[in-house]
Amino acid sequence: MVVTGRAALLALLATGAVAISGQIGATVAYVCVGLVVLLVASDVVLATGPKRMRLSREGDTSLRLGESAGVYVTVANPTGRRLRGSVRDAWPPSAHAAPGSQPLRVGPGERRRVRTALTPTRRGDARSAGVTVRSIGPLGLAGRQRTLTVPWTVRTLPPFHSRRHLPGKLSRLRELEGQHTAMVRGQGSEFDSLRDYVPGDDVRSIDWRATARNDGVVVRTWRPERDRRILVVLDTGRTSAGRVGDTPRLDHAMDAALLLTALAGRAGDRVDFMAYDRRVRAQVRASGRGSQVHRVVEAMAPLEAELVESDPAGLVSSVMAQGRARRLVVLLTDLNATSLEEGLLPRLPVLSSRHLLMVAAVKDPKVEEMAAERGSTEALYRAASAERTLSERHRISAELRRMGAEVVDAAPDRIAPALADAYINLKAQGRL
Repeated sequence: MVVTGRAALLALLATGAVAISGQIGATVAYVCVGLVVLLVASDVVLATGPKRMRLSREGDTSLRLGESAGVYVTVANPTGRRLRGSVRDAWPPSAHAAPGSQPLRVGPGERRRVRTALTPTRRGDARSAGVTVRSIGPLGLAGRQRTLTVPWTVRTLPPFHSRRHLPGKLSRLRELEGQHTAMVRGQGSEFDSLRDYVPGDDVRSIDWRATARNDGVVVRTWRPERDRRILVVLDTGRTSAGRVGDTPRLDHAMDAALLLTALAGRAGDRVDFMAYDRRVRAQVRASGRGSQVHRVVEAMAPLEAELVESDPAGLVSSVMAQGRARRLVVLLTDLNATSLEEGLLPRLPVLSSRHLLMVAAVKDPKVEEMAAERGSTEALYRAASAERTLSERHRISAELRRMGAEVVDAAPDRIAPALADAYINLKAQGRL
């Protein structure tokens, strides 16, 4: 049962009547209280039962972080009495549902639809906490209320801010393949066609057998390799939980992985995805040529950083279990000296013996700012600590390169395009 402000006002008036009644106050009090209780009870009885309403849902099931989605609740009244009251569609606080409560009037046999706007502030699945229907009696004093379960889930996907870099990177790929209007010939190692020699061509590209059968010198043309296998591995362990700016390192890594996935798919390569810390948290296997971005975005959406140390042995085993074919393995992690020296580095030869490894990491610009501070004694201590962190980071990067891995270490706003450029450079060099 619920009471309204009108019932409170009626009770206040009854109290005033008792106060001015003098010697007969007790009798008046009993009469007033009895009247108020009778009216409230009558209103509750006459209110249409919310339990008898039939509720259904429709609306959006997914959106990107930063956008808004609309979810609708349809209230059907199968009874012969009018329902007058309100409805509230409850969601977790992070979903920022609006409006909170909406007026509702549904006549006998009628249906009404109410809309709730969701603007989530975090990735993942938001599930409805229930729909509360409040029915008020004809006097407007009291009524009934019940929360009904009407399941609905809205998945908030990563925002993919780096999509704006995709046209420029695709233009570079077209240049490599000789399809751009600039007619720049590719430097790949996959044979494309034969053509006549022109001054400036690499003499190593001359096809002597074809030249012997023709009047002029003939050269081979090449194009960047296609249909290569790429495995993007996202480290969801402890180090990915650290914030760089206002965003977790994991989210920056996701954005870079999405740009690489979109770019490689357009280039004709097959992209697999795996999220790992101490076990596989998410996995997407390429089903053929073409973009896997939608499937990877769906797999990324519910991922959160796990506050455990990643298991490098398990990670390497999971990568090796993907197949014997050589592929580019892109590991998005942090260049944490302690974690890598005790974990990945000792196992790197096993991985690099079969695959080409690229390690990508998000560096914190604040550390470089701290290293430049000189204003006070405290600033000097911070600068010394920052310099040591940067030195360790450079040392780990050099060690990874010495062992045959490619390293991409960039700030949050540069990690996605830098990783895409590194991929394009590998294709241009014919190393995939």
